Amino acid sequence: MKKRVLALLLAALTLLALTGCGTKTTAKSDPAPDTAKVEKIRIALVLPATVDDLAWGQSMVEGLKAVQKTMGEDKVELAISEKLGNAVDAGSAIRQYATQGYGIIFAHGSQYQSVLSEITKDFPKTTFAYGTGFATQPNVFAYDPQAQEGGYLLGMLAAMTSKTGIVGIVGPVESGDAVKYNYGVQQGVLKGKADVKARIAYTGSFNDIVGAGNLAKTQMSAGADILTGSSQQAVGALRAVAETQGKYWLSTDMDQSGIAPDHVLAAQVYNWEKVVNKIIELRKNGTLGGQVLTLSFADGTIELKYNAKLADKIPAEAKAAVEQAKQDIISGKLKVELPKK
Repeated sequence: MKKRVLALLLAALTLLALTGCGTKTTAKSDPAPDTAKVEKIRIALVLPATVDDLAWGQSMVEGLKAVQKTMGEDKVELAISEKLGNAVDAGSAIRQYATQGYGIIFAHGSQYQSVLSEITKDFPKTTFAYGTGFATQPNVFAYDPQAQEGGYLLGMLAAMTSKTGIVGIVGPVESGDAVKYNYGVQQGVLKGKADVKARIAYTGSFNDIVGAGNLAKTQMSAGADILTGSSQQAVGALRAVAETQGKYWLSTDMDQSGIAPDHVLAAQVYNWEKVVNKIIELRKNGTLGGQVLTLSFADGTIELKYNAKLADKIPAEAKAAVEQAKQDIISGKLKVELPKK
């Protein structure tokens, strides 16, 4: 009898030991409570042009990579699809990223607004962002660069630096960020010198690099010695300027002086890193969309950069006037108005 009781006691103790070991093993294999809360941020980017377009697209790519570098590749996963100017192809890529579980998807172009409206309702827990735009949804952010601000400053600089009295603007399409920028340049030229003429022409496309180059050549043949323009096609106009002695370029979206250091005087630069960080933080705190995020000089998401190599080409009074105007924009004293619709 004693032997039987002892055997039962030993069996019970063995069962308890095994149960304890099982619980311990499970605890090791499951993520700890704190670890479970820190999820890897998966971000996807859809571009109408290429990752190295030296303009709108590349500026966002560099912003996202800066965020990834700061936070660490183990914390931020980044996927990019380029050359998706076609709405159907772009929509397929956006939907695929959402299906794959990417938490934040950037559709980097105003042309993607209608595409997103058809997709976002199917993925209510995914954050989408696009721009230049203004229409939002509970899980959609729109970002809106105040391109007219930098355009105004660069227009002033162009007017006060030009020797021929003619400034050329090479535009893509009369919409979004591009038309805002062009309007700012025109107003800045008037402010800089009332007798300087700003001549503008549009290619009708965001991606017509050849057409932009031809327009730039036409502008220069008509007397323009300082030119500017926006969007992915701008590199075509810049290259035409870089081939002509005594002609200069003012860039937007990003600093293009690295492409043509002897021809780019200054640049309006978008700081996308700050915008991306803000969206990450808002999502972390439970806000998946529903806001328009503006980029401006006031919050540091837009900057004005000069090409140090060509500092002697800009009159001191021109730079002083531009810097004062920039401070007035930051303080709110100067507001660059857009045309009433």
